[in-house]
Amino acid sequence: MGYVGSYTWRLRQRVGAELLLMPGAQVVVVGEAGRVLFQRRRDSGLWEFPAGAAEPGSSFRGTAVRELFEEAGLRVCEEDLVPFASLSEPEVHEITYPNGDRMHCFALCFEARRWTGELRPEPEEVIEAGFWAVDDPPGVLQPQTEVVLGLYRDYLESGAFQGR
Repeated sequence: MGYVGSYTWRLRQRVGAELLLMPGAQVVVVGEAGRVLFQRRRDSGLWEFPAGAAEPGSSFRGTAVRELFEEAGLRVCEEDLVPFASLSEPEVHEITYPNGDRMHCFALCFEARRWTGELRPEPEEVIEAGFWAVDDPPGVLQPQTEVVLGLYRDYLESGAFQGR
C-alpha cells in the first residue's frame, strides 16, 4: 500500500505532526547461515528491520506479514512468525521523522525463519536491502533497530521472550 492512503497518512491529514500512539510490528528475517535482513531507509539513510504501523482490522502478525511483503517482497505465513520481544519505551520508540511527524510506537517483534519470495526492496521507502550477520550490521542503525537487535541477540542466547 505504501504511506499515501494508509491509516497513518489519513490520521496525519487531521492532526499534522502531533504525536500519535501507534501499534506496529518488526520482523527479523533469518536467511542462510543465520544472516538477517537489514534494509536502508530512504528518508533517513539509516538501516532497520522491516517494520510498520498497523492498519484498521489488522493484528500484530497480520501487520508483520503485510509490512514484510510491502517493504521487501518476501512472504511469510502468520503461523511461521515467532514473537521474541516487545518494544514500547518512549525514550527508545518515540520517533520524530525527517518531515517532523512524531510517533510513539508499540511494536511486537517477530523472527521469521521460513519465508518465500525474492528480495525486492520497495523503492519509495527502501534504498537497499540484504542479509548480514547478526553481529555485523551493514551500517548505522536506526536507534530503535539497535535496541531490537540487542533484544534479538538476548533472545537467541536465552530463548526467552524479551520486553522493553
